[in-house]
Amino acid sequence: MSEKKSFRNFLEKKDVRISAKRYFIDAMGSMAMGLFASLLIGTILDTLGDKLAWEWLVTAAAYASGVTGPAMAVAIGAALKAPPLVLYSLCAVGSAANDLGGPLCTLFAVIVAAEFGKLVSKETKLDIILTPVVTILSGVAVATLIGPGVSWLMSALGDLIMSATELHRFTMGIAVSVIVGMVLTLPISSAAICFTLGLVGLAGGAATAGCCAQMVGFAVMSFQENRWGGILAQGLGTSMLQMGNIVRNPRIWIPPTLASAVTGPIATCVFSMENGVAVASGMGTCGLVGPIGVMATEGFGTLWSWVGLIAVCVVLPAILTPIFAWPLRKWGWIRPGDLKLDL
Repeated sequence: MSEKKSFRNFLEKKDVRISAKRYFIDAMGSMAMGLFASLLIGTILDTLGDKLAWEWLVTAAAYASGVTGPAMAVAIGAALKAPPLVLYSLCAVGSAANDLGGPLCTLFAVIVAAEFGKLVSKETKLDIILTPVVTILSGVAVATLIGPGVSWLMSALGDLIMSATELHRFTMGIAVSVIVGMVLTLPISSAAICFTLGLVGLAGGAATAGCCAQMVGFAVMSFQENRWGGILAQGLGTSMLQMGNIVRNPRIWIPPTLASAVTGPIATCVFSMENGVAVASGMGTCGLVGPIGVMATEGFGTLWSWVGLIAVCVVLPAILTPIFAWPLRKWGWIRPGDLKLDL
């Protein structure tokens, strides 16, 4: 018993806490920020550079996108509170894991590497050598072991979703829009999930529709309580801000979710809206990243595509969500103050 207690104390001292929240909410959410700071910014710069014919912007975009693996790794390591030497060493792990198995492999490999690195950090006089070696070798070993399998599995699942959306535009438009939209509002990274699945094309368009419905819907529906600050915080930030209110009254989630069930099939069946950047498919109107991903698709630029983008991402959610909320307010399911945020 004393040995077990001693080991638990050692883990606690090293801040190694094995939990689903820490690994699949905190770490994955942080990984999405790493994606945003590399691949997503690179995509935005590349799109702008292409539209404006600025070659230097396209060059900068390539450098930003080229460090996607290390950026994800450092972000995950920061979420796990890795000490500096471990954090720096994770760059190599992220680069290898992303190449070998993509973002999900990166998540697993970096978690293992960070925790092993933390265990040996500052335990010997050879810390400057031992810590990077253990961190890098453990992470690369995990990436090599699971990378090909994880990559194949996520690619196959993503292809299945995208193929099903092509064949069943209406039903899959609803399903993808509602599910990804709800994931966006939950404390889970919808951007990381979409990137992991490689969700582009019509499925990416449906995902974008669902995310925009949640963000714009909550922003407009809560305008009376949160005014313009709420419009900006939720419409250009994240609908995740409403998670505490949803826990207190889950019924407030019904209107934007119903809106996503409408805008999803409109995106796929009426406008054939696609998203060309997987990570942008799960971002919605956050920094206008979702619409920028739609604009990055080949062939975008016609009047119809612009009408579809504006209607699906902004206008319809802003109109539909308050309409769906009206009877719920009349029935007392949504009460004054239920959507109030501490802004």
